Amino acid sequence: MRRLFPVTDQTPATLPGDREWSLDELAEAYAYPEPAPEPVPGEPRPWLRANMVSTLDGAAQHDGRSQPISTAADMRIFGTLRGLADVVVVGAETVRQEGYRPARARTEFAARREAAGQGPAPAIAVVTASLDLDLALPLFTSPLVPTVLLTGAAAAPDRVAAAEKAGARVVIAGDGTGVDPARAVRALAELGHTRLLTEGGPRMLGQFVAAGVLDELCLTVSPMLTAGDAQRIAGGPSIPVPQRFALVSLLEEGGFLFGRYTRS
Repeated sequence: MRRLFPVTDQTPATLPGDREWSLDELAEAYAYPEPAPEPVPGEPRPWLRANMVSTLDGAAQHDGRSQPISTAADMRIFGTLRGLADVVVVGAETVRQEGYRPARARTEFAARREAAGQGPAPAIAVVTASLDLDLALPLFTSPLVPTVLLTGAAAAPDRVAAAEKAGARVVIAGDGTGVDPARAVRALAELGHTRLLTEGGPRMLGQFVAAGVLDELCLTVSPMLTAGDAQRIAGGPSIPVPQRFALVSLLEEGGFLFGRYTRS
């Protein structure tokens, strides 16, 4: 089953056939919005979207990883969102748990990226207070675009030096040991990265939500139940007033739902 439910129509449109969503169709469905007017001349307005997966009972992971609750269609959307982004923002713990590798250039998105003035692949930006990362990983030794490390001003100088020696670009985005989410978004925009994508983890997404800088959530609802005490897609303290998001589109394939929501 393969359906598109456009929220602008009263009656959902059903697309024919049981074939999977093509990458071109997904690229159109998940295209970044046109850039908003610059609030300050010379300071482009970034757009931060998150891509997360959740089971029916709210688990964002199983046995500490998201892959067991994902599917092939989810991975095509994962690749599409990367293919459209300037930079992928991820937490250090997710880098360690998920075995992150540098983004690769994909011929399917080459023309779109060239037309948008983008390089062949998005950069990976790791949010890390401690800079406690394995600098021998391919994320640092063989990226197409240098990996960015977002850290605080109090980061250990020896670790900053080691990261820079390994080829990473260290960006200060906080006054203390931690990273300020709003400042991180601004810092990435100043590097020319205005199409931002975060893939988690839950703690970092919770920080973006609490800071009010998340513009869009792409949420895969997996038709699975896991029980247990797995994390939700966003962690950390609750915010005083729930933030309202609007449904933009809803795709379905193989029983999985792929929703796109933007801030109201």
